[in-house]
Amino acid sequence: MKERIKKMIDIASGREKAELVLKNCRVVNVFSQEIIKGDVAIDSGKIVGIGEYEGLNETDLNDSYVAPGLIDGHVHIESSMVSPIQFARGVVPLGTTTIIADPHEIANVCGIEGIKYMINASEGLPLNIYFMLPSCVPATSFENAGAVLGADELREMIDHDKILGLGELMDYPSVISGNEKTIDKIVVAKDKIIDGHGPNIKDKDLNAYVVAGVRTEHECSTVEEMIDRLRLGMYISIREGSAARNLRTLIRAVNKENIRRCLFCTDDKHPEDILKAGHIDNNVRLAIKNGIDPISAIQMGTINAAECYGLKNIGAIAPGYDADIIVLDSLENFNITKVYKNGKLVAENKKPLFRETECDYSNVTDTVRIKEITKKDLEIKLKSDIVNVISLLPRNLVTEKVVRKVDTENGVFKYHKDLDILKLAVIERHKATGNIGLGLVENFKLKGGAIASTIAHDSHNLIVVGDNDDDMLLAIKEVSSVGGGITICSEGRVLKTLPLPIAGLISDKSMSEVNESLKEMLDIAYNKLNVNPDIDPFMTLSFLALPVIPEIKVTDLGLFDVNKFDFIELNVNE
Repeated sequence: MKERIKKMIDIASGREKAELVLKNCRVVNVFSQEIIKGDVAIDSGKIVGIGEYEGLNETDLNDSYVAPGLIDGHVHIESSMVSPIQFARGVVPLGTTTIIADPHEIANVCGIEGIKYMINASEGLPLNIYFMLPSCVPATSFENAGAVLGADELREMIDHDKILGLGELMDYPSVISGNEKTIDKIVVAKDKIIDGHGPNIKDKDLNAYVVAGVRTEHECSTVEEMIDRLRLGMYISIREGSAARNLRTLIRAVNKENIRRCLFCTDDKHPEDILKAGHIDNNVRLAIKNGIDPISAIQMGTINAAECYGLKNIGAIAPGYDADIIVLDSLENFNITKVYKNGKLVAENKKPLFRETECDYSNVTDTVRIKEITKKDLEIKLKSDIVNVISLLPRNLVTEKVVRKVDTENGVFKYHKDLDILKLAVIERHKATGNIGLGLVENFKLKGGAIASTIAHDSHNLIVVGDNDDDMLLAIKEVSSVGGGITICSEGRVLKTLPLPIAGLISDKSMSEVNESLKEMLDIAYNKLNVNPDIDPFMTLSFLALPVIPEIKVTDLGLFDVNKFDFIELNVNE
């Protein structure tokens, strides 16, 4: 250590040459909010100095801007449907060099084994992947997940060097009410950061949430919510993902007084959106377009997140910091041409220059375990033809509870081709309990087939929608046979399947390969099965099982009214 420090001093003072010098840079300084012209000297993966330097190797950047590598403050890798290795190959060329991942999705399927897989798969990548321990497994008591993680299980992993704290506390009523089991989890993470997930909390309830130790929030959807939380000392992760896009609204509340408490995240982002729009670079670009000074936007995407999560020596270009550096041709357009990780060129012109081997994932496969399903199991028995129906809203995860008149035959729901009311089933798929929740949904507009998926937030049971039982059964069988995934069936044939062998959530293919499969499946859904063009069929389906988003959903335990926070019958007034 002593010799290493001495060598760094000798290089910084100019007595020795650095391993690498990036010549003729315009350095974005996130501390002083200025541009500094000079060379960047790098040795042993660290930035040694900024000024005039000579190196054993030199790269002339010809007055290009250089900025710190970008940081995603909150992301579920599983939402990209690719492994950590393939995720890195997708986002590192876009300038992301550090992420704070919450493996909540895979933990709800595989528990601790799922978290261990994600950590193991992140080793050796040119992407810092830190983790928050999932706080809500299962997510609610209104569904069956594949695991239960209490305080004892979390305690086993809290001291791992890749674990930064406790993941989003979605069960905020339990925090506010002082639920013993929830407090036990908070105690486990007492010396680390705790992420929030508390939309709509205000006044004394918000004080109670914060005093429990919650320090971040990524669920703000209004300026008022954001300001309330900033006033209480919380960090705000401004989210721009696939399902939720809050940046344009929240960026209006960012000012010079509060900007250092604001950072960027993606939360859930699908392959198409990453490949098409970008990752955290997209957040930075949008912030600039919406009036934020470019250097301030870069602060939000770098040093702010590092300071929030207590990550030392990343997030800035300064002596002693990791040489995680992005090269830009313009601050305003924020077009990234090169990415350095620990001083090594790892991406250029949006292409990764690294290829890692997929780690062993055998402990997180074979996760689809269901009893044999028959047509009888899918029957919806009704006492009358007046029923509660889930009504989809365009481009929205929120649903409406509506009352409709439907066709019946011998007391059983019968699909009518002119009514656009489809059968929906959620099948417990972790322990083969045989639990099946049934419901009816409108505005999906699917005709002549079925879609099934093992992505069904947050417990990720098997969910299927269709207009006939034969195709629904085929879809269930197909998605089970491939170990989980998404499939489309029509007229007794499997049209296309995307296998997701890792926990039924993640592919072992590249992001571009997954994206191509999804594009093909979307084309089939819209043009062959006539699915409503105002919804994303796969994303919409995946959230129809989440009993914390209003107004009405289906879990493996039945039809759930989120406003009442209780199960209801299909028939009205039962």
